[in-house]
Amino acid sequence: MRIVVIGWLGLVLACAPQVNPGAPEKARIDRVLTGLRPGTTIRGEPPATWTLAERMAHHRVAGVSIAVVDSGRIAWARGFGVRQAGGADSIDAETVFQAGSISKPVFALGAMRLVQDGRLTLDRDVNEYLTTWKVPPSRFTSIEKVTLRRILSHSAGLTVHGFPGYPAGAALPTILQVLDGLPPANTAAIRVDTVPGAITRYSGGGTTVAMVMAGGVTGRPFPDWMRETVLAPAGMSRSSYEQPPAAALAANAASGHSSGGAVVPGRWFIYPEMAAAGLWTTPSDLVRLAIELQETWNGRSARIIDQATFREMLTIPGPGAATDDEPAFGLGFHVSGSGTDLEFSHGGADEGFRAVFVAFASRGQAAAVMTNGDGGDLLIDEILASLAAEYGWPSHHPKERVTIPIDSAMAAALIGEYALEAGMPKPIPAVVRYAGGRLTLDVPVGAIGVVELLAQPDSSFFTRGSAIPVGFRRGADGRATAIVVDGSTTGPRVR
Repeated sequence: MRIVVIGWLGLVLACAPQVNPGAPEKARIDRVLTGLRPGTTIRGEPPATWTLAERMAHHRVAGVSIAVVDSGRIAWARGFGVRQAGGADSIDAETVFQAGSISKPVFALGAMRLVQDGRLTLDRDVNEYLTTWKVPPSRFTSIEKVTLRRILSHSAGLTVHGFPGYPAGAALPTILQVLDGLPPANTAAIRVDTVPGAITRYSGGGTTVAMVMAGGVTGRPFPDWMRETVLAPAGMSRSSYEQPPAAALAANAASGHSSGGAVVPGRWFIYPEMAAAGLWTTPSDLVRLAIELQETWNGRSARIIDQATFREMLTIPGPGAATDDEPAFGLGFHVSGSGTDLEFSHGGADEGFRAVFVAFASRGQAAAVMTNGDGGDLLIDEILASLAAEYGWPSHHPKERVTIPIDSAMAAALIGEYALEAGMPKPIPAVVRYAGGRLTLDVPVGAIGVVELLAQPDSSFFTRGSAIPVGFRRGADGRATAIVVDGSTTGPRVR
């Protein structure tokens, strides 16, 4: 694969505003765009700030789109860079991106509308609603049942963390083939492998079960039903679950890029698992949804769902509170904070795309950031930290961490090769090495690459820059038997 690295600093200067700000807002925008900062700082190391252009070049991200809500209105929305590296078509506020897992909470709104209308219930066995396929019985489902509430809060015990998508021209599976892991599906069968309700564990597979459940009730094509139930009422006119996107959206769609900057073959992958990963949208549309939900929270709108239903969505029903390794889930959204600082959010990652949606229920503040590059994860964190500083958010400020030295004795128990089980057809190799006093993790797939691991006093680790949590499971002799990346992706030691 040829790495594309041409003219990055020039490309990021192109922008097209949707909202024409006045002088005070323009000054705030300028401070945001020149005040990017790391999501994590290390005690004893000087903090840094950068411009957006510098960080887009650093992370090899061809295009970024940002929309910001303040005081209950869209304060500004702008695109930066180009739709495809090497091209001249600029990102603007109408350019659509793949939203990845942000698809899930948007779908959850549609599912909750069915609950509100009495067509589904949250706490009955989903097999009472499923017709063309059933959750296979097991020793786990004989104890507790899979329910919609558990699926939406990622506590149903269902497998398959996420979906890698299908390259252009590849054979596409039916949803029934996805559910049972049959060719040409490229993920395993979706099954219950732990007692439903016992743990919180992210599952795109569960969302796919819920999509089939909703389809059986509505009898409508999924993209049409979601457009009528959620997207249109929220004013999301540049959004669709169609896979691939219709011509009207594809005409101004960003192309995905690898972490090295190479264009994704065919420009983007296809995701038949639409509820879990299939949404095409813009940051402007996402913050329009945020404003609608803020109005719903405060009892001033019920265009999608009513106030009581939305408040139930932002109630954490799962078996545990948020930790650094695993966020708390309401029904569809990550939920954090409380009172006037209550936040609902979600991130997204499809092949070549990274995105995030952040909103505060009572503060009239929100933002969405979308990038057309696998290297966008860190860039998004840096943009959010700048927005938090400028707009006085209660969260997303850089977190200071205390680190301890890693000596050869500590490293000896950890170095080796692991096989990450990340929902891919084959495990992903992950190699931990130690040289020159530095412990590194090498993951040759996606945006991680080779990163330094830093140790904390509690014996946990995180990656420098991205602050991805990394843990190790150990045997009786203290030697690592498995690695756990980002709280949920586990890999046993293979050598």
